[in-house]
Amino acid sequence: MLRKDLLRVSRAGGGFRPRFVGREHRPLAARVLGTFADHVGERRGDLDAALASLEADGGDFKLVRGLAALVERECRFEVRSPVPSERVRRTVFETAETVGVATEAERADAVGRAADRLGVDVSDVEVALYADRDVNEVLVDADVRWGPDDLLEQYDLSLAQTALFDATEVRIRSNDPKRLVSAVKRLRLMYEIERTPDGRELVVTGPDALFKRTRRYGTAFARLLRTAAGTAEWRLTATIDDRGRERTMTLTDEDVGVPGVEPVTEPAFDSGVEADFAGRFRALDLDWTLVREPEPLETGTSVMIPDFAFEYDHGEFRLFFEVMGFWTPEYVEKKLHQLADVEDVDLLVAVDESLGVGEEISARDHRVVTYAGTVRVKAVVDVLREYESTFVADAAAGLPDELAPDDDVVALDALAAAYGVSVEAVEGKRFPEHERIGRTLLRPRVLDDVAGAIDAGMALAEAEAALSERGIDDASAVLSRLGYRVEWEGLGGGTLRAKDGDA
Repeated sequence: MLRKDLLRVSRAGGGFRPRFVGREHRPLAARVLGTFADHVGERRGDLDAALASLEADGGDFKLVRGLAALVERECRFEVRSPVPSERVRRTVFETAETVGVATEAERADAVGRAADRLGVDVSDVEVALYADRDVNEVLVDADVRWGPDDLLEQYDLSLAQTALFDATEVRIRSNDPKRLVSAVKRLRLMYEIERTPDGRELVVTGPDALFKRTRRYGTAFARLLRTAAGTAEWRLTATIDDRGRERTMTLTDEDVGVPGVEPVTEPAFDSGVEADFAGRFRALDLDWTLVREPEPLETGTSVMIPDFAFEYDHGEFRLFFEVMGFWTPEYVEKKLHQLADVEDVDLLVAVDESLGVGEEISARDHRVVTYAGTVRVKAVVDVLREYESTFVADAAAGLPDELAPDDDVVALDALAAAYGVSVEAVEGKRFPEHERIGRTLLRPRVLDDVAGAIDAGMALAEAEAALSERGIDDASAVLSRLGYRVEWEGLGGGTLRAKDGDA
């Protein structure tokens, strides 16, 4: 982004169009880069004078300063002073007050006394006196990551971002709408997704709708443009408040791109409530996968993208989850309309209890949990368990009462996966050819084979190896079934003992 005073736009025909650069500006970009490289080790004042000469040579001064501003952000300046400037100034002003400076000779006397007090040469005092002024800072590093072409591309992006500072509404179409919505939510902007004859359009509302304009919103729009420009195909139409006059600006993927540099990192969630819930939920061992910002849902003439979806690991089922926090009355009313018109899907809504709209949402046939401060994971899990019990019952009903796996040894979770159901769905079945021991099914001959390979007094590690050779992972359950317990010997390992106490 550039300073607003460096904005270059055309208002021809009542429009609002950034004055982008072209190949003809490549020599100027190269000269700007070269000017910085040539002034490493020199004062900023000398660098500024050299850049001013580029303006005087016929270059557009806003363009030169805009390019220079971008390059300068990549450079490093430092104060070079034999003595801290602030300390020198304080000492000189104190001696000047004593001397009473009115002439050059009196000034020299004051500087000399200050040098004596500081224990340095007079020349060091003269250098240090104003060394920390911007104009006297020294350029020490001009290792810029851009060449002339990348600099021009970065300039076009920054120019367009600056043009969005005064936007009141932005409409974007992209081949990656989900990416845009994620960015909008993370930037805490108000948005809707409208269905148009040409597809879906993301409508981002500016601060004038609900809030006082602040620089934060202009910066948010600018960052949103960077996200849009990072997609393959996009079109942006913005309503600009141009000194009180409403103008329209249109940009496409042919106008602006993102140079080959890393974008600004954005936070993963648009609210602490969502981030806190996701972290706590994902720490649980459940048969559900939490998906962040799933596909859009139809809501009449527009669409909405819920905050999350829960996907059941053992079937084709998805429960959408929306976290509805405290917002303005207008936002709440719009959200209620969306929930009323959302397509026929299973939807769970966590509602901030301060809104007082839980019953109204329930009346729209959606599941509701209320929260204060943080969403209670248990309340959400309880809802998932209700769905899960239905799925387990349906899956169990679809299986025969008796199951006969081909393998001699098979874990219950592997058997359940083979049938595409949860473990709970197979637990209640009969296994006429196997014996269930813990979470494992074994044919009798395997159990007899294991019994013959294990004796009391055997090291636990040796017994576990014998079981593993036969494909048995649940060692503790099988050893208990065969009548053994483990006698632990400190940290040195364990030994098998008969449960009745015999050696």
